[in-house]
Amino acid sequence: MNPFVVGKIYKRTELHNKYGGQRQGGISTPAKFSFIFLFTGGTGALYGYKDKWQGNVFQYTGEGQRGNMEFIAGNRAIRDSVKNGEELHLFKFKEKGYVEYVGRFGYKGYHIENGPDVEKHSRELIIFELEPIE
Repeated sequence: MNPFVVGKIYKRTELHNKYGGQRQGGISTPAKFSFIFLFTGGTGALYGYKDKWQGNVFQYTGEGQRGNMEFIAGNRAIRDSVKNGEELHLFKFKEKGYVEYVGRFGYKGYHIENGPDVEKHSRELIIFELEPIE
């Protein structure tokens, strides 16, 4: 059962106080729950992240601010979420400290795109393809 309500605004610190996971960055992996929190919006575009809807698929940029993105840490967690039985929950930035719950998503696949890193150098970005569930 999904403990989150689509459209509800959550204080990000309260999500982490209750569930754990990394308090900064776009991908958070609480150790004691089978959730992966994905955060989109806010200042991400300044760092080369290009999250967007493509039809009914949400394209979510992986993590890593410099150099080519790799399948480590949060990127590996998203890629392996199906085999590890973990749910992907997407939140979008509303205002400082607050996020809106978008919904639960399923991992469909990924592709590689070229884009800038935080220092505006060209690099490979991992773009995850996520489909809404429910």
